[in-house]
This record gives sequence, C-alpha cells and structure tokens, in this order.
Amino acid sequence: MSGRMIGVDVGGTFTDVFVLNEADGTAAVAKVPTTRPDQSGGFLDGIGRQVSDLADISVVVHGTTAGTNALLERKGAVTGVICTEGLRDVLEMRRRDRPRTWGLRGDFEPVVDRRNRLEVPERTLASGDIRTPVDLDAVRAAARKLIDQGCAAVSILFANAYANAENEALAVAAVREIWPNAHVSASSEILPEIREFERFSTTALNAYLQPEVSGYLGRLEAALKDGGFDGEFMIVQSNGGVMAVDTACRLPVRTALSGPAAGVIAAGYIASSAGFDNVITGDMGGTSFDVSLIADGRSMLSPQTSIDFGMVVRAPMIEITTIGAGGGSIAWVDKGGLLNIGPESAGSDPGPVAYGLGNDRPTVTDANVVLGRIDPDNPIGGKLDRLDVEAAQVAIDTHVGKPLGLDTLAAAEAILRVANSRMAGAIRLVSIERGFDPKNFAFMPFGGGGALHAGAMLAEVGIARAIVPRYPGVTSAMGCVIADMRQDFVQTINTLVSGLDTQALGQFMQLHTDQGMALLDAARTTFEAREVRFELDMAYVGQTHTVAVPVEVTVEDGKVTPPDIAAVEAAFDAAYQNTFGRLLKAGVRRILNLRSAVTGKRPKFDLSTLAPTTSGAVEPKAQRPVHFGDAWHDTAIYDRLDLPVGTVIAGPAILEQPDTTVLIEPHLQGRVDDFGNTIIEPAKGTS
Repeated sequence: MSGRMIGVDVGGTFTDVFVLNEADGTAAVAKVPTTRPDQSGGFLDGIGRQVSDLADISVVVHGTTAGTNALLERKGAVTGVICTEGLRDVLEMRRRDRPRTWGLRGDFEPVVDRRNRLEVPERTLASGDIRTPVDLDAVRAAARKLIDQGCAAVSILFANAYANAENEALAVAAVREIWPNAHVSASSEILPEIREFERFSTTALNAYLQPEVSGYLGRLEAALKDGGFDGEFMIVQSNGGVMAVDTACRLPVRTALSGPAAGVIAAGYIASSAGFDNVITGDMGGTSFDVSLIADGRSMLSPQTSIDFGMVVRAPMIEITTIGAGGGSIAWVDKGGLLNIGPESAGSDPGPVAYGLGNDRPTVTDANVVLGRIDPDNPIGGKLDRLDVEAAQVAIDTHVGKPLGLDTLAAAEAILRVANSRMAGAIRLVSIERGFDPKNFAFMPFGGGGALHAGAMLAEVGIARAIVPRYPGVTSAMGCVIADMRQDFVQTINTLVSGLDTQALGQFMQLHTDQGMALLDAARTTFEAREVRFELDMAYVGQTHTVAVPVEVTVEDGKVTPPDIAAVEAAFDAAYQNTFGRLLKAGVRRILNLRSAVTGKRPKFDLSTLAPTTSGAVEPKAQRPVHFGDAWHDTAIYDRLDLPVGTVIAGPAILEQPDTTVLIEPHLQGRVDDFGNTIIEPAKGTS
C-alpha cells in the first residue's frame, strides 16, 4: 500500500511530525505544542496539520515519551509482585547503592509498595533443578489479595527462572486465569537473564507501565481508525528499531527513551548519506539536551540503563547521555552566587517567560530571544503570534543580572555560556572519556534549539564542523520513518567455553530466530531484507563485567548453523583485546548470555529528494542586530529552505525555518550540501 508515511515524536515541549509522500519522495513537517496530561491530543493535531484524510496514510511510526514520563513522574499503575519466599525486598535493596555517592543518607521507594509485594513457596536452583514446586493455591490467593488491594498490574518474579521457567510459567498461567486484564508480566518472558535485581526491576517496571502505555497507545490506535486510518501503526523502541503496537503494549519497558533513539537513527542515516560515518549527535528540545555517539556508522548500544535512581531497565538501548539543558531549562543563581542551568524546565506550559503564559523565571530560550538570536515575531511551533522580549529581559535582569551584578545583556550571555559549557561537558563524556577524539567527528545538532548552539560546540569541544539536517526540529520524527523493525532476545547460557554444548547454543539461536521472524511476518509492512545477529556476553572466570562478543553465524532459509568452540574462542580474544589491549593467557573463558537481534530492513527514502530545488543567488530577507560576546552585529537573515545547493553563507547570519533557527556565528560559514544539510565550519582564512 502506498501513501504517506508519518513519523511522530512527542517531546516535553513540542510534538513533531514528519510526513513522507511515498509516491514522489516529497516531505512536509509540522510542530505543535505537546498536550498534557494526554499526549494524544498533540499527536493527532500534528498529523492533522499536514494530512486531512487519514485514509491516505500507509504507516504511522511513533516515538513516545509516555513510558519515560510515567517512570520519571511516578505515574504508572498500582502494581503488585508475586515472588519467591525471601525475595520480597529485592526491588528495595537493589545493589545496595545510594542516590548520592558521598554520605549515608538517601531515600528510595520502589514503584511497588511493600504491602503489594507478596511471597509464595517455590524454589528453582541456579542449575535449573526444581527443589520446591510452586504452590499454586498460594499463587491464586496472592493474586486475589492484590486485586482486592487495587492493583491494576502484576509481575511474577521467581528465583532463577532464567535457568528453568517451569515454576514461573505455572504461576503465570494460574494468575492469568484470575487477573481481570492482560497486565501480567513474568520475568522469564520479559528478561530470561541471570542477575536477580536487574531481572526483577525490568519486569516490575514493565508491569508498572503496562496500563499507562497500553491505554495511551490504545486511544491513539482507536482515534486513527475512527479517522479512516487502515495502515500499520508501529512504535519506536529504545534500541532504535520499531515494533508493532501490540508488542509495545506487552513490552512497554522497551519504549523508554524511544524518541531520542529515533533521533540518533535519523542522524546516523543523514550523516552517512552526506559522507560522515563518525558523528556526535546533540538533540536539544525544550527540556533536555541528549547526546549520543555514532562511530564507523554504528550507534552505541548499552545492555541496560537507569531511567532514574533505582529504576534499572535491562534491555538494549542506544547509549544516550541526557542533561537538563533544553530551551526551557531555567537559569538560577544558588546561595553561593553560582549561575546554574536546569534541571528544572518550564516545558511547554507555561514555557519560557517570553511565551507570556505565566512563567517569570528566565530560560535558555529567553536568553536567545533577548540577544536577538530568535525572531520574536516568528516563533516556532505555531502556538504564539509573538514572543514577549521585554518580559524576558525583566526576568533575566531580576533573577540573574542583579544577583550577579551584570547588566541584562551580560546576564543573557552568561546564561548561554553556562548552558554551552554543560552541553560541551556532555559531548566530552561520550567522546573523550571513552577514548574518541572529537576532532575526528562531526557534530549534528537537532531538536528545536540545537542549531542555535552549533558554533559554540565547535569552539568549546574542538569539533571540526557541524552538520545541521534539513529539518533539525523534527529529526526524531524523521527517524521514526527511517528506523528498521527490530526484535531483541536474550538467554543466559552460563557455561565455560571448554564445556560449551554448541548444539544447545544453536537451539537457542534458532528459537530466537524463529520468534523474531514470526514477529516480522506478522507486521503489515514490507522489508527489503532480513538480518540476524548474535552476540555473546563473555568474560574470564572470576570477572564480574563482560564484553560483548559478536559471533559470525550462518543463517540460510531461516536455519541457523551454530559456531564451533574455536570460533567462539577466537571471537572473544578479538573483542577482549580490542577492549582492554591485552589477553589473560591463563584465564578461563566463560559465556554468560546469548543476545540475538532479528531485524527487518525497511525501505529508506532518498534524502536528496529533500534538497532545495531553487537555484542562483539568494538575498537576505532582512537584517537585524544580534548580540555576540560583548557587541551587537548586523546580521543577515535568510529563509533557509530557499537556499540552493552549494550556497555559502558567511557569518554572522541566521537561517530561519518553521521548525528551528540556525545560527552561524562570526568567523564561521554555512554551506548547503546536496541533501539540503547546512555544513557549519570555520570560514576560509580562519582557524
């Protein structure tokens, strides 16, 4: 079915929509305010800005923050736990870590109240042997008690269920006979992997999110169908792939950080098309600045992350470092006289002071407005006709200028310097501190505010150039359209390499392949190719931390031929040498987990179709003074989308478009490449 492909990314301030017409390759974008508490309003409004008839849409792919927000704001469902006797407090004990490294104080409450964590008799050993069969009468009694106590979801968490799921499977079947809805999560289904706390945490958080996320996605799906939509509705995962909406309702924990992940996928594709395989991305929205690194064309994946202290999710996720330095982040002076940015944000409601909607504390956006970098008569998002510059000046002077003894302009510059310094620190964290030289990378700013700070990142970090995509304000929404369909699986093996049963390993590989292919077959979409990849988590005996070891496996017509022991040993040696620079000659190799990824490659659109079709020289549409450093500069203002391929714009200049503003600082220049990207780099004759 051909028609329009829609990508929708819901952020803390704006909801972004990217529309691709499959017939001719043309694209359109929309940016509308995010609606709270129900984000579906902004979702449907954004689509309606560009598509009047939902029947013309073939695919909708959504990057959602519903799950992330529910975790951060602790607004998930009342949840219960049924666990092995003696393990009631695993979620609360965690790894015996604490919120603040120094000091002995720190409070933590798990998302499941202690009164809703119930124990039942059962015991499976780490070997997989069942010492105590599960007491199903006790399981049913626990389930009824949790229902009576108002629980809307439940998780079944049994010891060593990764080694043998029999007890847990029997308990799950008994609970599902009683439970009034589908919100039942089992650790052996969600994460059949060793390490008790991580398995318990991920499964409990999955149950905690199920009612919220499935309800939200259900409302969206119903509204789309009521409007005539009969295409495929898919959800972005935190690993950068997409999944069917029913899978997302079953595994909502995998949607955490899905919006930022989509942006990284789009950035990688855009940069690769433009000839850059090494990229550092910077997604600056209204609430946060999200940084990720792409090396040799591949995003960095992490096996687990902490959404907040004690909220550990063990699932493949694109590595993203987030700081509170978005456009809406509030600037404030602490008791010691130091200027701080964030983490509190004004969000979309009330928003920056310049919005005039009730906030009186200055934000990063207010500083950009006061310094002339954002046109007050042309605000993005369509929410306001004009920004209140005077109110922004008063707020900056009151809350920053007077406490620091600075005039209004100097205070605004100070806000941006602190924000830029924090953003540069996040970039150094994902690059220099991990052994990567930023000089070998390009910086890709996106989000509504990223392109205003590109030049500052070049100066602060030493990156050679920045690539501003054609539609930076909706890059994450574009990533929804680009992302492949991907399913990840894990299974604990826990054996020495010398004793590896390659046939048993092959059976797990085959099982994962079959399950992944079945999910791809069930999708109502077309794939250009299918790919299966396997990794082993391995270490030397006695080591706690593992290295990811890619293993080459032959898969023909869906049938897996497992690797032999020699191949596994060689792959481990190569991965360990690359990670640590040496091998332990006397070390005994051990396999902990098998990880599998089954990917359906979705068709990609040609980015050159986004390139401007205009030709010849383009004159500035206006001039206005913009403040840089300690002086005002007459600055040329251009309509960015009208700049022809090959155009070179010398700074200072501002390129405006509906979804963002691009700032080219003095001593820099911008060049439009063949895909409509703007390459910002030092002007010729400068360094």
